[in-house]
Amino acid sequence: MKEMEELSKMTTMRSCIKNQIIYFTDDPSDKIYFLKKGKVKLSRYAADGREIIVAFLGPGEIFGELAISGQHQRVETAEATEESLICILSVPQMEMMLEKNPKFNLSVTKLIGLRLQKVESRLASLIFKSSDQRIHSFIYDAAIEHGKKTEQGVEVYLRLTHENIAKLTATARPTVSAVFSDLEKRNVIEYNRKRILVKDMNALK
Repeated sequence: MKEMEELSKMTTMRSCIKNQIIYFTDDPSDKIYFLKKGKVKLSRYAADGREIIVAFLGPGEIFGELAISGQHQRVETAEATEESLICILSVPQMEMMLEKNPKFNLSVTKLIGLRLQKVESRLASLIFKSSDQRIHSFIYDAAIEHGKKTEQGVEVYLRLTHENIAKLTATARPTVSAVFSDLEKRNVIEYNRKRILVKDMNALK
């Protein structure tokens, strides 16, 4: 969007290599980030060390935004999962941009609102859906949000392993493998680590 292009001229740009940590849990929360290129994973860790993936972000998305609400320390870890380019603002810069540019303010509000909607949807899924249903919903939502329509179906290029999907859906990796195997046998999807081809969206509802 135009506001993002204007923003990039004013702020610091940072290139990240694959698997590079952008910030850790408990780091000072004093910057806001906009992802211009690549993908970023947001994770939290349980007391026993288990990773819980909060989200995978794509170009145009914001993260670390709680810094402008008074958060002092990060509650999650941000990691680039492929080569990425990130626009970084300090809290004062962000506050100045929000105050002086109503269109930018509205755009940021919408981005944050979409993130909250996704979180609420995932929480509802964890509470009310079975493991199989959560995995079906994840594939369906990924196709809607990140998919590209082709003659064969909807292609989703997220480069996710069964382990990643298990952490995103609060299920076990063997459960993910079993559900994917079933869906492939039923010709609902085709899967490899680079992509998911969804052939029948209705079968995932």
